[in-house]
Amino acid sequence: MKQPKILITGASGFIGSFIAEEALKRGFETWAAVRKGSSRRYLTDSRLHFIELDLGDPGDLRDKLTGSGFNYVVHAAGATKCLRKDDFYRVNTDGTANLAAAVVETCPGLERFVFISSLSVYGPVRDDSPGTPITDGDTPRPTTAYGESKLMAEDALDGIRGLHFSVLRPTGVYGPREKDYFMMAKSIKSHVDFAAGLKPQSLTFIYVKDLVQAVFLALERGRDGARYILSDGETYSSRTFSDLIRRELGGPWLLRIKSPLWLLRVITACGEAVGRLTGRMTALNNDKYKIMKQRNWRCNIAKAVAELGYKPEYRLDRGVRETMQWYKDNKWI
Repeated sequence: MKQPKILITGASGFIGSFIAEEALKRGFETWAAVRKGSSRRYLTDSRLHFIELDLGDPGDLRDKLTGSGFNYVVHAAGATKCLRKDDFYRVNTDGTANLAAAVVETCPGLERFVFISSLSVYGPVRDDSPGTPITDGDTPRPTTAYGESKLMAEDALDGIRGLHFSVLRPTGVYGPREKDYFMMAKSIKSHVDFAAGLKPQSLTFIYVKDLVQAVFLALERGRDGARYILSDGETYSSRTFSDLIRRELGGPWLLRIKSPLWLLRVITACGEAVGRLTGRMTALNNDKYKIMKQRNWRCNIAKAVAELGYKPEYRLDRGVRETMQWYKDNKWI
């Protein structure tokens, strides 16, 4: 029996590299789409095939995908930090639309296209009711350029005739190889725990391996055009994540700093200005402020459970333990 053929964009990144590993385990002929010059640090398996794609060039996409015969595409590539707002739309919105249009045209045997979007597409729709989770029925109203660009990408997929696609909307994804949450671990090791806002914050997380599970379930069972919210099914206080990291680091003493939102706004505005002056992206930017300002990230995963058979295996304590061990083993901390 012929191996099913899968294309994974963003394969050199945090999430994409885990998807590529799982595809190989499942016996797929696995193609990693990378940019020229991308690191292949986590793509060392000799069974992997590589293809360089320019998502901003529809002609290049058509030329390189013609005759490729992909059965599945997982689109994990995207920009999470940009110096200019327009870059979010160029990469996340236009790049997604270009890729989807090209695979519809060049891969007649394509069975499913899975797009990894984000819970950020909803914005603070439930901030006025802290105990109520975000649901699939809520109307998205993103406040960040990142969230808006992802939502526009979803809308673009709706308009591509003949595309069988499903969308995953994960909450904050953490795990080995991830660099943003790693900053918190690094800070705690340095005896500082920083929290944003004086009001309680409800947070949700998903371990990268649970997201990968959902990807392959969506390839098999996803409904056309369906959107699926993903988390580990739990809600946590703003301090739970840092407490678990501290435990795994052996309980170092901590200076806990709670910043009022107005001060965080000043810090992120300065960070964005410095980033523009230096040409270097920083995690402290205007989008980051809006994300940290949002108080309620509770979300309902019932649709993913019912339609995909999604069963999260990693609660936060287990996921943090595995992640921190990886950071230690790889000399990150």
